[in-house]
Amino acid sequence: MEEPQRARPHTVTTTASSFAENFSTSSSSFAYDREFLRTVPGLLIVAEIVLGLLVWTLIAGTEYFLVPAFGWVMFVAVFYWVLTVFFLIIYITMTYTRIPQVPWTTVGLCFNGSAFVLYLSAAIVDASSVSPERDSHNFNSWAASSFFAFLVTICYAGNTYFSFIAWRSRTIQ
Repeated sequence: MEEPQRARPHTVTTTASSFAENFSTSSSSFAYDREFLRTVPGLLIVAEIVLGLLVWTLIAGTEYFLVPAFGWVMFVAVFYWVLTVFFLIIYITMTYTRIPQVPWTTVGLCFNGSAFVLYLSAAIVDASSVSPERDSHNFNSWAASSFFAFLVTICYAGNTYFSFIAWRSRTIQ
């Protein structure tokens, strides 16, 4: 037996989720935070990018593959350099305000804390692998990369401190 066809309503109701509204280009303009680079965390991020670039380019310009320990230093330096550039873009463009679902203070604390710990280990490995007897023409580059690796470690330690302060004030509220 066939059922009779029901009349279909001609009204269509659509709803927009808050997720879609957050990414709509027509409802908001592109934001740019010029003042971020004048803050201490902003200056530390710029220093991390510049010094981190020096670390991995000084090693990459040598025959670092002859010393396996430099593979770890290269991994940490390039990995955190790329992520730091990514975070700088997020902070400058204020993307973190458009994605409120992400706990940015916690993400920043975890990122900076892990960068500090892994860069400290990479700086120690870098410094302990530098030896004038091993390869004299790479010695200066490796020694300079070790110096800059410790400077980057100090920058990440400073940003970890500021991230912790921001995280703590956010969790107390």
